[in-house]
Amino acid sequence: MPQKANVKLYLFQLGMLQPLGVPIPGYLIQTIDKHNVMVDSGLPYEFIKNPPGPMGPAQLQVEVHEEDHIVNRLATIGLHPDDIDFLIVTHFDADHAGNLSLFTKAELVVQLEHYEVSLAGYPRSQRAREHWDRPDLHYRQVEGDITLLPGIELIKTSGHVPGHQSVLVRLPNSGPVLLAIDAVPTAAMMDAETRTIMSNDDDESQTRASTRKLAEIAEREGVKLIIHGHDADQWPTLKHSPQFYD
Repeated sequence: MPQKANVKLYLFQLGMLQPLGVPIPGYLIQTIDKHNVMVDSGLPYEFIKNPPGPMGPAQLQVEVHEEDHIVNRLATIGLHPDDIDFLIVTHFDADHAGNLSLFTKAELVVQLEHYEVSLAGYPRSQRAREHWDRPDLHYRQVEGDITLLPGIELIKTSGHVPGHQSVLVRLPNSGPVLLAIDAVPTAAMMDAETRTIMSNDDDESQTRASTRKLAEIAEREGVKLIIHGHDADQWPTLKHSPQFYD
């Protein structure tokens, strides 16, 4: 049996895409031995006062308030970016990597494939490049599925972008929780054969394969909670920080 770490999982609202109320989330995993592990960092701070034009396939408008900024969300649970030990970078899209430059004390964990294609100029990653391509950031490039810490597993789920990764968190009371991120952005897309392929999904066959992979993991591990990356219907039903799952 895989080892279960006694951890807490916090969900942060880091912005919205309007008018549909599509969430831009981030996550904080706190282990019993005091490791603080972030997953993604939200949109750049400058978007609060100067939001970009419409984003994504549905061309939705970014809405970010001061309280949505990752620094302020962390502060509500008594943390600062310097307190983060690991930052899991699921991919370099601007709504996931827009504040990486704040986490100079953390080890940033990214799939090697995604890091290499982004460094080589992969177009999707360039919008936030000033935030992720910096000499003061400390990266660990990983390949494929790995256990980052006991109770925290990274799952390579290419398709949305090359080298996208999802996260499986093992909680003592809630059981395993799957953070699907953008591999399966809504619950309605969990069927690999019938799911919608969005215009911002880079590769259809890989997207379907990664969807199938996550569904198989969820079934095998007895996952009762899959948190989707941009699900406007699911998001209001979840516990948001300072509440947590344990």
